[in-house]
Amino acid sequence: MNAPVTSHKLIKGATGDWEMVIGMEIHAQVVSNSKLFSGASTAFGGEPNSHVSLVDAAMPGMLPVINGECVRQAVRTGLGLNARINLRSVFDRKNYFYPDLPQGYQISQYKSPIVGEGEVLVELEGGRSVTVGIERLHLEQDAGKSLHDQSPTMSYVDLNRSGVALMEIVSKPDIRDAEQAKAYVAKLRSILRYLGTCDGDMEKGSLRADVNVSVRKPGGPLGTRCEIKNMNSINFIGQAIEYEARRQIEILEDGGSIDQETRLFDPGKGETRSMRSKEEAHDYRYFPDPDLLPLEFSQAFVDELKTELPELPDQKKARFISDFALSPYDAGVLVAERESAEFYETVLARLADRARDGKLAANWVINELFGRLNKEGRDITGSPVSSEQLAAIIDLIGEGTISGKIAKDLFEIVWQEGGDPRALVEARGMKQVTDLGAIEKVVDDIVAANPDKVAQAKAKPQMIGWFVGQVMKSSGGKANPQAVNDLLKSKLGL
Repeated sequence: MNAPVTSHKLIKGATGDWEMVIGMEIHAQVVSNSKLFSGASTAFGGEPNSHVSLVDAAMPGMLPVINGECVRQAVRTGLGLNARINLRSVFDRKNYFYPDLPQGYQISQYKSPIVGEGEVLVELEGGRSVTVGIERLHLEQDAGKSLHDQSPTMSYVDLNRSGVALMEIVSKPDIRDAEQAKAYVAKLRSILRYLGTCDGDMEKGSLRADVNVSVRKPGGPLGTRCEIKNMNSINFIGQAIEYEARRQIEILEDGGSIDQETRLFDPGKGETRSMRSKEEAHDYRYFPDPDLLPLEFSQAFVDELKTELPELPDQKKARFISDFALSPYDAGVLVAERESAEFYETVLARLADRARDGKLAANWVINELFGRLNKEGRDITGSPVSSEQLAAIIDLIGEGTISGKIAKDLFEIVWQEGGDPRALVEARGMKQVTDLGAIEKVVDDIVAANPDKVAQAKAKPQMIGWFVGQVMKSSGGKANPQAVNDLLKSKLGL
C-alpha cells in the first residue's frame, strides 16, 4: 500500500549520517453535539463540571450507550483516509489511574478497531511527496482535565471533557524528518476539516499529537523510540522532533543507550524532558468492555456514507489543475484549507467567463488576497474583500475594462472603503484607454524624446519593454498594454 519514501533529511553526527524514524498518534475530537457514551454536551468553554452526566462521572450502575453519530463520523474519516472499514469492532477497557478519569479505566478499542489500514498522500516543497501509511483508527473517550493552578495545596478536576469522543489515528513509522511530520499533520487536519469530522482547532485541544521518534543509521534496524506527548502546535511538533533526534544521537554516539519513555516538550526551552517510562499494551490490562456489545454494521451502511462524502483536497486539487490549468503549487495552496477552496470556488461561480479567467482568479486569490490577509494577520473568513467584489475586479480585467495595474489600485480602494468595483471604476474614471489615437500621441512623444533608446531597441528588440513601461507610466496605467506593445512595434519597425 505504501509508496517508497522520497528523499529526506539526514542528520550529520560525529560518526556519520543518522536517519529519523517517526510515527504519530493523532487524537482528533469528533464533531458531535454529545459525548461518546452519554448525552452530555461537548460544547467548548462551559463552566467547570457543567457538561457532566452521571455516566461521565462514573456513578454506580450507570451504563454507557454508544453515540451513533460518533460511529458515522469515524467511518467517514476512515473512508477519507482510503482505509479499510471493519464491519465488526470491539470496545475495550484500558486500565490506568488518572484522577481526571472517574471510571478508573478508559473505554477504547485495542485488537479490533473500527478502521484498519489506510494512507495519506503528503505533498512537500519542491513538488516532492510521500505516502504515509495509516495503521488504524479507533474510537475512545477523552479524560477530564486536572487544574493545578487554582490552589497552592490542592488540584481541581474539570470533567467537562471526560467522555468526549476521540478518534485516535495511528500512522505507520513512515515519516523520516520534521518537514514530513509537519506536512502530515497539516494534511490530516485538512482532510478532517473537509469531512467535517473534527474542527482541527489545536489551540482548543481538538487535535493533539503524540509523536514517536527514534534514530538509526540509514537503512539500519529500528532504534528504541521515545514518545513526545500532547503536542498541539504544528511548529512545536517540528521543533520537538529535531531536538529529540539530536538528543538521541548524542547519547548513542557517546556509547549510551536510549530508554523507551514518554517525554514532554517545553516550548520555552525548545527541548524535551522525561515524563515517565513508556507503558506497553500489557501494562494497561485491556479486556473487552462487558457493558458494550461488539459494534456491528453492514456494508450498505458504509456504502451510503461513502456516497455522501464531500470532494476531498486531493480530488479538488486534481480538478483545479485539469479545469483551470493551475500549477500543482497554486492548486495545493487553494485546497489546503476548506475555507480557502470554498472562497476560490465562489469567485469562480461569479465570473462571467470562468474558463478564460480561472487561472487569473487563482493568481488574485493567492497573491493579492491571501498575501494581504497574511500581512494583516487575518484569515479568509475576515476578508474585507468579498468573493463577489473580487470576481467583479477579475471580470473587469478579463474584459479589458481595466489593466492589471489599475486593478491593484481598485483592489486597494475596495479593501479600504468597500463598494461595487464596477461603480467605482465609472465614478473615478479608472477605465483603460483603448483609443489608439490617444495612446499614439503618448507613444510618439516618448519615442521622439529617446532616440538613443530607439537605436538600442532596434538592435535588441527586448528593449521594447522599457518603452512599454514609460507609456504605461505616462498614461497613469490606463493605456491598454497590448495596444501599446503593438503600436511600439509598428513605430520602431520591429
